[in-house]
Amino acid sequence: MASGDETAARSFTIGRPDTPVPPDLAGAVAAIGNFDGIHLGHRVLVESVRAAARDAGRPAVVLTFEPHPRAYFTPDAPMFRLTSLAAKEVVFARLGLDGLIVRRFDGALAATGARAFVIDFLKDSLGLSGVVVGHDFHFGRGREGTPAVLADLCREAGLSCRIVAPVALGDEADPVSSSAIRAALAAGDVARANALLGYRWFVLGPVRHGDKRGRQLGFPTANVMVPDCGLAHGIYAVRVRLASGRFRDGVASYGRRPTFDDGAPLLETYLFDFSGDLYGQEIAVEFVGYIRGEERFASAEALVERMHIDADAARSLLAHDATRSMLD
Repeated sequence: MASGDETAARSFTIGRPDTPVPPDLAGAVAAIGNFDGIHLGHRVLVESVRAAARDAGRPAVVLTFEPHPRAYFTPDAPMFRLTSLAAKEVVFARLGLDGLIVRRFDGALAATGARAFVIDFLKDSLGLSGVVVGHDFHFGRGREGTPAVLADLCREAGLSCRIVAPVALGDEADPVSSSAIRAALAAGDVARANALLGYRWFVLGPVRHGDKRGRQLGFPTANVMVPDCGLAHGIYAVRVRLASGRFRDGVASYGRRPTFDDGAPLLETYLFDFSGDLYGQEIAVEFVGYIRGEERFASAEALVERMHIDADAARSLLAHDATRSMLD
């Protein structure tokens, strides 16, 4: 995996939906998948595609799809997405790849058979020279394509094909998965989620106006909406990258504010040692540690007293955290 310096020096090209593959990504070797979370298992795919591309003298890319196929097939079912497309762009740009190709998952793609997916889509439309997939990769109409079918079709098409074995954390039996990370975050277990990811989980979003209640309590917050987020409601130690690129530590509440209104879930972050206007600016909030669950307090004064305790706890967690960041 490239170091930060190596990654910073590498150009990164994005091929967006409904646009041709950028010329500098022609003939690429692609790791294919949804990559929700870009966890430790996904990172092995990235390392493998970089090695395959290096051996072939080709660009190394990731091929992913929007919307997530699950959201396409069940649009009315809430889906906790670990990584938005914007967050994927941030992470993949850090991992030493040459680019990211995003294609629209729609009715036409869903109806494409396995053979047509490889021959017509991967080879002829995208111009790939090879692919790398995980052991559980399925593709084509009705998920008819398996890794073994992919390997056969790639031989027929003249594409290289690597299939990556499952990856586990340490000596654990179960492989790392996006589902396991969602479960950890739903339980408030940020440490577990970050261990499976290999970096601090983060969300991106613009700072929106709120009811200014935090300012009245002496804890002004930067408020971000996080759609369909399955994170446990509670208080967290966080690290925030501002639009300027500067970082600030802080303490955040994610939830419905039961002491006041029980409203829609909102991420409210109090930044330590900061004053300024962030409205409308996009920030990235990294989750470092869980402090406690969301509570209803008898009074605003009781809440403020606990907020001071939470802030101290967050400072302590942040001071001892050694988890990798994908935002530096």
